[in-house]
Amino acid sequence: MNKIDFSKMGLLASLYVSQYIPLMFFYEALPVYMRQHGSSLGAIALVNLLILPVVLKFLWSPLIDRYGFTPWGHYRFWIVLFQLLVSLLTVVCAFIDIEQNLNLLLIIGFVMCIFCTSQDIAADAMAINLLTPAEKGLGNGIQVSGHYLGAVIGSGGMLILLDAIGWQKTMLSIALIMLVSLLPILQHQEQIRIKPKRVPPIWRDLGEFFSRRELWLWLLVLATYTTGSSMAITMFRPLLVDIGLSAAQIGLLIGVVSYGVGTVGALAGGMTVNFLDRKRLLIIGGCFQTVIILGFLLPAWGFSSLLILYALGILFNGIFGYAETATSTIKMDKSDRDSAGRDFTIQTSLVFVSSTLAGSVSGAIAETIGYSGLFVLSAGLTLLNLSLILKLKL
Repeated sequence: MNKIDFSKMGLLASLYVSQYIPLMFFYEALPVYMRQHGSSLGAIALVNLLILPVVLKFLWSPLIDRYGFTPWGHYRFWIVLFQLLVSLLTVVCAFIDIEQNLNLLLIIGFVMCIFCTSQDIAADAMAINLLTPAEKGLGNGIQVSGHYLGAVIGSGGMLILLDAIGWQKTMLSIALIMLVSLLPILQHQEQIRIKPKRVPPIWRDLGEFFSRRELWLWLLVLATYTTGSSMAITMFRPLLVDIGLSAAQIGLLIGVVSYGVGTVGALAGGMTVNFLDRKRLLIIGGCFQTVIILGFLLPAWGFSSLLILYALGILFNGIFGYAETATSTIKMDKSDRDSAGRDFTIQTSLVFVSSTLAGSVSGAIAETIGYSGLFVLSAGLTLLNLSLILKLKL
């Protein structure tokens, strides 16, 4: 039986949880805090721009692969540098008056998101080079569950802290978490990488990835894999408002319980993906997602007991987290060790772009055909993706 190095898993957990806390704080917790302190809806809408680095990070991913201070560990150097910078800027944010200097806060937040996403490039690349084939499944389970746990802490957890101890102490708490989570990477000794003597221009470096024809069908699967589910979950939130749930109830249902179960689902996927056929896992995950999305029709039709709502939220993120581990593992399989940051990041950015676009148009679609029509359409798009998965050769 192949052994798992759990010190590697602890290292990955510290990286993936910590990098998501600032991202989810700015994306989910900050808009609530801004509204509580009188910010306009227009100003709050600008927060969405902070997530742009997540979409565009593939553009500078080759730089992370090429350059670094190798004696410290190629990717280790970048991870430590970016996390220290994020910690420093978080301390700066602690002393900004949000009512007087909101624009400054948003600018610093944008820079922090660039650093967090850049750290993610380095962390993914290091994981690809660090994990053995037997460890990939659990490693990707740690990655996905770390993102879920970071979302729980950064959104719901930090909102609770903001209410309890205020802005300054909450921001200092985030900085402290970021610093403490550096301990595992500081103790890690990364294998020295031999840098290529000649490197192509970045545009040609990015183009080389897309020139691999054997990847095209897989990239199409990635581009459509979360389209239906993104549309459905985006409209599930306002549906909860329309049927009378309070902000606290929605936060507990989605931000804590549902995301928490997503963490468990991702870990379960990580422990089983090496023992099951990955293509079959994608198919099973897509089938379950289709059923759950159709289940959203229940509250749309008036069946809105808390038991039904919690069951839908738990099943959605539990199954999604499980299936996401399979897709993440395949993304690692499709990534070369010498260009790991570029290869994995391009695939991740493609998923994020498609899901973001799908979510952004879901409101207009729901206004036209109603919640029920939107959920049926979402389920149909998920089934369409399944037809593409059936053609995959993994």
